[in-house]
Amino acid sequence: MSKKILIVTECFYPEEFKINELALEWKNKGYHVDVLTMVPSYPKSEIFDGYKNKWFQKDNWNDIAIYRVKAVTGYKKSLFKKLLKYFAFMFMGSVISLKIGKKYDYIFGFQVGPLTGMVPAVILKQFYKKPVTLWIQDIWPDSVYAYGFKKTKFLEYFLNCFVKYVYKHASNFAISAKGFEQKIIPYLNDKKEIIYATNWADYLNKNLEKFVLSDDDKIHFTFAGNIGKVQNLDNIILAFGSLEESLLDKTQLNIIGDGSYLEKLKSIVKERKFRNIVFWGRKPREEIYKYLEASDLLIVSLINKEIFSLTVPAKTQTYIAARKPILGIINGEAQNIIKENNLGLVASPNNIQEIKTIFKIAISLDTQDRKAYSENCEFLTNTVFNKETIINNLLELLKRG
Repeated sequence: MSKKILIVTECFYPEEFKINELALEWKNKGYHVDVLTMVPSYPKSEIFDGYKNKWFQKDNWNDIAIYRVKAVTGYKKSLFKKLLKYFAFMFMGSVISLKIGKKYDYIFGFQVGPLTGMVPAVILKQFYKKPVTLWIQDIWPDSVYAYGFKKTKFLEYFLNCFVKYVYKHASNFAISAKGFEQKIIPYLNDKKEIIYATNWADYLNKNLEKFVLSDDDKIHFTFAGNIGKVQNLDNIILAFGSLEESLLDKTQLNIIGDGSYLEKLKSIVKERKFRNIVFWGRKPREEIYKYLEASDLLIVSLINKEIFSLTVPAKTQTYIAARKPILGIINGEAQNIIKENNLGLVASPNNIQEIKTIFKIAISLDTQDRKAYSENCEFLTNTVFNKETIINNLLELLKRG
């Protein structure tokens, strides 16, 4: 009889996250895979077409049973609803987890958002002694403070106790960025295995019809992904918009995606009368390659906060797989990957003049430079960021739990 795996994740198909591919791969290897998640609503904070926002429902995707609990909507514009969404999944997910969890051999938590979402996973070790592996994509409590919550003594005490509780009841950990290890260890009372399992690139359909980002011949810089305050796009727009007219004439900044900060960015462009900055809106993930392929350089960026210096945005691997030079307007681990592997150019995220300078350098890159960056991207995709290797490593870690 095949071993049974329960995946606990706030987001799952049809929402677009790596956990979808992971679940399919494990099922195809002969494991019985079920998922505990919410009714899909990310990123628009609206329930997806074809779904009803019930307190509990069960559906099926590619022979994977999906247990869903009610999702709080409207969180895109409301901090209260965002917090309510997190706690709602923690409590409702835990009820369902305790009800169904006894039959599984392994529990796998995909922590792509707040750590509260991992409580329905770790309680299965606490109550049923099940092995629990957490794949950490975001570090608490650091990310709480990074998003603007004031670090009071009470909040710090509460969050530290909560993190210790979750980590205590995890068997082992996979981390998407190497810097996360130093943040996890202080919360552990005993030694637990921690492996580095970065995100792999999104699937890129390279058979799509060719696309052009402008009718005239320009050098195209492109950012693709979630558009929030932490993506630092306001500084990128300010740097690009202040380029000399002669440079602006031959280049274009493309912003592809949607998010809570999009309207603010549009107002900056309008108020300052910046030109050659185009907002394309959100595009289907399966079509994203044609936009990346039509670009000359791809931008990855985050604001200058310590927690984000430990983070490698998932889009980084997708950019690398697209074999395009990268502009890393970011500190820490992501910047190190770009510099150490010679994948492109980097700048400090809070230094607008420095960002402006690398735009100028990038515009003047010759064909040989771009080719070298592209070849280095291809090598990295086939080695460190190899999807099959990462998925196998996660499975072996789960079995060791």
